Amino acid sequence: MAATIKWWQQAVVYQVYPRSFQDTNHDGIGDLKGITAHLDYLQQLGVDVIWLNPIYRSPNDDNGYDISDYQQIAAEFGTMADFDDLLTAAHDHGIKVIMDLVVNHTSDEHPWFQQSRQSRDNQYRDFYFWRSGKGADQPNNWESAFGGSAWTYDEQTQQYYLHTFSTKQPDLNWENPALRTAIYQMMTWWLEKGVDGFRMDVINQISKLPGLPDGPLKPHSQYGDARVTNGPHVHEFLQEMNRRVLSRFDIMTVGETHDVTPADARKYAGNDRHELDMVFEFQHLRLDNSQHGFGKWSIRKTPLVALKQVINDWQTGLAGQAWNSLFWNNHDTPRAVSRFGDDRPMYRVRSAKMLATCLHLLQGTPYIYQGEELGMTDAHFTDLDSYRDIETLNAYRDLVTDRHLLTHADMMARLAASSRDNSRTPMQWNATENAGFSDAQPWIKVNPNYQQINAEAALADPDSVWYYYQQLIKLRHHYPIVTLGTFKLLLADDTQVFMYERHWQGQTWLIACNFTSETISRPLHQYLTADAKCLLSNYDDHQTDTLRPYEAWVYQLA
Repeated sequence: MAATIKWWQQAVVYQVYPRSFQDTNHDGIGDLKGITAHLDYLQQLGVDVIWLNPIYRSPNDDNGYDISDYQQIAAEFGTMADFDDLLTAAHDHGIKVIMDLVVNHTSDEHPWFQQSRQSRDNQYRDFYFWRSGKGADQPNNWESAFGGSAWTYDEQTQQYYLHTFSTKQPDLNWENPALRTAIYQMMTWWLEKGVDGFRMDVINQISKLPGLPDGPLKPHSQYGDARVTNGPHVHEFLQEMNRRVLSRFDIMTVGETHDVTPADARKYAGNDRHELDMVFEFQHLRLDNSQHGFGKWSIRKTPLVALKQVINDWQTGLAGQAWNSLFWNNHDTPRAVSRFGDDRPMYRVRSAKMLATCLHLLQGTPYIYQGEELGMTDAHFTDLDSYRDIETLNAYRDLVTDRHLLTHADMMARLAASSRDNSRTPMQWNATENAGFSDAQPWIKVNPNYQQINAEAALADPDSVWYYYQQLIKLRHHYPIVTLGTFKLLLADDTQVFMYERHWQGQTWLIACNFTSETISRPLHQYLTADAKCLLSNYDDHQTDTLRPYEAWVYQLA
């Protein structure tokens, strides 16, 4: 790691999904004023940064990831004045704000695309990928990540445009210098306004293989394929972006980079690379994917030994050379406690605390997804009409309705385990109607367990998941070893226990986590010194050689 510690290396980031955080204008959709209203809550928790999912003008084909105007606020979220108020208030609370940057694609309603489709010689034509088909066929055999062809025919100019996601999300052509300049101008505008950085959506897809060749797979093996990820010019583009925009501001950047290895990450976020500050990797989120060709639509549990190996590879592979991002869940994944822990009532709190312990004491910048600090669970929807996510509904149509590969019951079980809507249900503030999120019908159903799991109850309970997260954040802020220490995995082949050490300037911390609902025995005392001090545990008392269900503890050694 570089000798100088950057502010974002010591920070804890809280991800806000604005649509589901807090509604103040009575339309069932969260808004910017709702975020401002809860800044005291976030400050009390101790977070340093909030990351906002897209709040730009959008027709919402993909919940805001289809942007029609990068410099306007979507009406359902409020106004630019509301955003300016939020930014000022957040800074007054000592909290920085980073925006979601979506520049692999726009909405088909963006003025650039509207101009692009007017004629083949329009000045914006090459902002996108337009191709003629082979006879009556599409230009190549690519399929969209959301199902169906990645090409849509446009009658006006009698060519196809590329969309590796929805038909309403045409891909931008980064080979065009004019397009890059327009994007850099837009980014500069936000940074001059005072935002503190960007989370960059599918940023390693901005360079496609020249010629857009045919291939045997979808463009994304769950968002990852060499034809659209880690392309030949991606590092050239990001270094240009850094030179022309990012390096001029004291900000943080994190790239969403599917299909990357630690070696790739050292290129995207290496200390001397002048590209990004860190990336999100997804290897640890693919370990439970279906083994029968259904990708993310799986009901498998993540195997612990494989999970430990992936985390070890990233902790050791980036040590001293690049920086890790740490997360269990986000707006595109199931809830952490349901996926990696145990959301049954008798184990939910313990396992949520265990998962937090395991993650937050690794080296890197931790990301908390809204409600994670409460131990919010998957929605467990039982009817298809409850889902809103385009990826979920398209997958059901593809696997059940069109190809008859799965039964309705089987697919509903897979959606309950893997749908993005699991993390998008409204934030559970209290036990009143709609969990205190809105006094109108919410845009998506509230999880019915909100009367037991909510922020008001958590703040009234000193033993809650919320206060445990607060303690973990304080440890990170107080002890340099959490930021600076090296990582050493222990018991690599143990199928039940995740144990590791952190080392820094003669200090050692030992972290042990039981990932099961069983009480297990291990000779853990052999790793402890005589005067070892327990800094944190999710049980009031414990014996070092016995780990009860989902038990976790942190020891500081002499």
